[in-house]
Amino acid sequence: MERVLADSGFVVALMNRSDQRHADVSPIYKQYAQILLPQMVLVEVAYLIGRDAGISTVVEFLKGLPASRFEVIEASAQDLERTAQILEQYADSKVDFVDAIVMAIAERLNITAILTIDQRDFRLFRPSHCESFTLRPQ
Repeated sequence: MERVLADSGFVVALMNRSDQRHADVSPIYKQYAQILLPQMVLVEVAYLIGRDAGISTVVEFLKGLPASRFEVIEASAQDLERTAQILEQYADSKVDFVDAIVMAIAERLNITAILTIDQRDFRLFRPSHCESFTLRPQ
């Protein structure tokens, strides 16, 4: 089974049926039995859903997590150190912190597939463990 990591935009589009990318992400979500969701991504997702749909939608999302395909994972000290390196290396490109933590975790766990809507940062980055990430949806 291929292991995958989810980025914020993917999860937000999945949760918001009126999002223009919902139809793109929903079938991809269903293809995986388990999707790793870094805790740092969860924080951003909760903020974005709360801002756009209200706190009751955040509560509903959080209550539904145990029954979902998402497995919330923590960043390690090694991930945070690598995130700092990525942010420093790509400072001119203004790579986002949450994207950088996803990249760092992907490297540590040897994951090559990222579920993301905002692909810019992930296309710029050159992972240490593979030539490039496989990004879904395309």
